[in-house]
Formats: sequence, structure tokens, C-alpha cells
Amino acid sequence: MSTALAKPQMHGLLAKRLQFHIVGAFMVSLGFATFCKFSVAEKRKKAYADFYRNYDSMKDFEEMRKPWDFFGRNDAKAETPVLWPPHTKS
Repeated sequence: MSTALAKPQMHGLLAKRLQFHIVGAFMVSLGFATFCKFSVAEKRKKAYADFYRNYDSMKDFEEMRKPWDFFGRNDAKAETPVLWPPHTKS
């Protein structure tokens, strides 16, 4: 004699599986966002703060301006040399 097997419960399997995976995906994404914040963003924020703590914008400006003084940029009458694109003056 064989006994009748119980029917498998098919109702609600998709909802149960989706709920499990949505919660799992949320937890993984929250963990990854926290990891990125503390491993990347905080280090970058600290590096920017350290750089701008001792940054002198006028000194940087003077360093960038020095090569242009060679061409006489400070003299209003001096002709500005065009390096690129090559133009032909007529």
C-alpha cells in the first residue's frame, strides 16, 4: 500500500523568494556603500583638506604666470605669439 504524497505548496513561493532577495540585495548595497564611503571618500576628503590647508593660490598663480612673461604678456603693446593652430597673417 502506498500513501498519498502531500501536495507541494506552490502558493506564495515567488513572493517569498523575491522578499528574501530584495532584502539581501538591500543589505549588500548598504554594506558596499558604507565600505566605499570609509575606504575611498573619507581618504579623498582628508587628502583635499590636507592639500588646501597649505595651499597658496597667489604663489601658484605666479608660478603659472612666469612662462608667459617670456613672451611679454605684461606689455600691452607686445604682439601675442600664436603657437597653435598655425595662422598665416596677411
